[in-house]
Amino acid sequence: MKSELKETSPTQREIHLTIDADTVKESYGRISKRYASRARVDGFRPGYAPLDVVRIKFKEEIKGDVLQDVIPAKVEEAIREHDVHPITEPHLHLENQEAVKVNGSEPLSLHVHFEVMPQLPEPNYKGIELVKRVKHVEDGEVEDLISERLQREAAFVPVEGRASEIGDTVIADLEGRFDDAPEAEPIVANHLEIKLGDDVIEASFSENLVGVKEDEEKEFIVSYAEDFSSEALKGKTVHYKAKIKSVGRQEVPELNDDWAKSLDEGYESLADLRTRLRADLEKVAEADADARVRNNAIAKVIEQNPFEVPNALIENQTRRLLNDFAQDLQQRGMDLNQIDEGFVQMAYNNMRQQGERDVKAAILLDEIAKRESVTVAEDDINEELQRMADYYRATVDDIRKSLESQGGGLDAISNNLKTRKTIEAVVATAKVTDGPWVDEKAAAEASAASDEPAQEEEKPKKKGGRKKKAEEEAG
Repeated sequence: MKSELKETSPTQREIHLTIDADTVKESYGRISKRYASRARVDGFRPGYAPLDVVRIKFKEEIKGDVLQDVIPAKVEEAIREHDVHPITEPHLHLENQEAVKVNGSEPLSLHVHFEVMPQLPEPNYKGIELVKRVKHVEDGEVEDLISERLQREAAFVPVEGRASEIGDTVIADLEGRFDDAPEAEPIVANHLEIKLGDDVIEASFSENLVGVKEDEEKEFIVSYAEDFSSEALKGKTVHYKAKIKSVGRQEVPELNDDWAKSLDEGYESLADLRTRLRADLEKVAEADADARVRNNAIAKVIEQNPFEVPNALIENQTRRLLNDFAQDLQQRGMDLNQIDEGFVQMAYNNMRQQGERDVKAAILLDEIAKRESVTVAEDDINEELQRMADYYRATVDDIRKSLESQGGGLDAISNNLKTRKTIEAVVATAKVTDGPWVDEKAAAEASAASDEPAQEEEKPKKKGGRKKKAEEEAG
């Protein structure tokens, strides 16, 4: 056997292989005899047909078996000989395949190509320049949290002696039928709370439910706009019947020291509540800034170490991302069978870019981990399991069982910890300076909007379901 290795790219290898005629001849003779021993040929007892007759009758079958017998073993031998490590199944190309002879009268010539991991030079990752930007906590953010807390503790108080008006909350059982499909399954929402005049409520509901009282029934029509938020309702006309269960007001507690103390969370006053809420928001802002530094560190390392990535690894990661995206769409109620092919292709292209970045990051971080001697000890894993148990309010054993049921078990935890430690090692050697806050996401979106011509956003299509959550029907 003769073989020659060629490097067609940093991630592609090709082996040109010549299998000697004697090897082919030996296989041909052995396989021909095996066919002859059990062949059924007209005019001969089973297993007694002449070898030449068997070879003629089963010519293509014998040819296929000989090639299958000889080529894989020789390809594997050549791969070992050249000390290469394919990460994909080798693709075989037999020269002059239609006319190839397997009787041993001539050698077999073929070439094999496959992907390998690239040989990385020493990664450049030390001393990279990073900017940490911490978002300043505004007074309004604190007040928004307090307002949300007040609203959560609001009590519904029925009104007496008058009909509903703007600002009231109407509780109703609702049934709606589509104008273009009156016999279809109706929209049903029982005990639906509708705050009249609220910005998130479809205006037609407020207009039609002003002036109603408890136990009344009201019929009205709502024509939804073409750009309405619900896929099932946009552009539709719906006939509603509302059975009024109650009319009232949401009364929030008075904002004072007594309310703050009543929360049973150790607040001594309203001022103390504001101070501690601000501290919590500042911790979140600090953690977010640290996360951005880590993400930017990875991006810088990728930028400073360009290299070719095996297509198979990119494709595998892209498929994982696309599957996760599809599952998310399904959880939102999308019918994947009705999603436009153009949208799928657009999503795939976007996922592929992310997939390539993910693979590059993984390869570089693995190399950096070796150079920084990053290890994950048993104590590290136990601490992470305990942290997860505390977060999910479960036991460590429950977390272990859950991880094992998902596949990967503790290996996934160990790999994540190794990645985290490696990124921390990169940041530890970086030059990190403080800078003013910049909303990077908003800046990126603004930049993209300025670079591309205005066009309607492409969204996945989905079937119009007839039963919707309360928020969709009213808002």
